[in-house]
Amino acid sequence: MRKLIVIGLLIGIFSIAGLAQNDADRAAITATALNYAEGWYEGNAERMESALYPELAKRMFSKDANGRSVFNHIGAMRLVQAARSGAGKRTPKEKQLKDVKILDVFENVASVRVDMSDWIDYLHVAKVDGQWKIVNVLWELRPKR
Repeated sequence: MRKLIVIGLLIGIFSIAGLAQNDADRAAITATALNYAEGWYEGNAERMESALYPELAKRMFSKDANGRSVFNHIGAMRLVQAARSGAGKRTPKEKQLKDVKILDVFENVASVRVDMSDWIDYLHVAKVDGQWKIVNVLWELRPKR
């Protein structure tokens, strides 16, 4: 009987520790996504860069004048430079949207949706040397209103 109690307690302790780690990871993933989004709106290149893995790929498909799909790619440095230029500051504060939804977390990877004012970003995030970094972004512009 004692063995069963000890085993039950150990299972409970490890379950609680796993949940705490999961909560800590979710908070860190959210913070990473907000550094990305708020860094954009603030024109804070350092904050943006802190969220990105150096080999980041941000990609989307747009339409050309003939309605054909055109592939667009932005790397981490270009994204940081765009933030530094203040492009995101053009969005008035009252219109700045930065809703973060963690879609899935498994071990050291996660999928996150970030709703911004003019587009939706789907982030692939990975835990790299203990820090959550955005590795890939697939995005789509919102239709003009």
